[in-house]
Amino acid sequence: MDLQDLTGEIKKLAESFLKDESHFVVDVIVSLRNNPKKLIVILDGDKGINIDDCAELSRDLSEALDTSNLVEGAFVLEVSTPGLDQPLKIRRQYVKNVGRNVKVKMKDKTVEGKLSAIRENRIEILQLTGTGKKKEEVAVEIPLEEIDKTFVLVSFK
Repeated sequence: MDLQDLTGEIKKLAESFLKDESHFVVDVIVSLRNNPKKLIVILDGDKGINIDDCAELSRDLSEALDTSNLVEGAFVLEVSTPGLDQPLKIRRQYVKNVGRNVKVKMKDKTVEGKLSAIRENRIEILQLTGTGKKKEEVAVEIPLEEIDKTFVLVSFK
């Protein structure tokens, strides 16, 4: 089984243990280079995720991986949430973050503003333009396929 197939199988297995429909697997990262091997499952939720959710999935998934022989030999399993430094990876994360400020990196430019809408194949960002009394919000639409990375900007105001 190649790495891509293994990653897909682990993702399917992890998703089978999610009891809350608002929870979803964002990504699975498998590193077979080190000994023990490292498996990382990134978990998120429409209303957030807590440590108990991660621990429960970790226990269930670890037991299933031990009995399935999907991963040969020793491995370390890590289940966590995406950190603030992690870009949005799937459409469902964009939906969750509507109303928040984001930085969208594309091949030729970067756009910052408030994520205002998710449409079928694009996102809408409200950008502030102008200065003083001439400030206005302009909607910028960005096709999903043109996005390299999108980061949620954290405000400490």
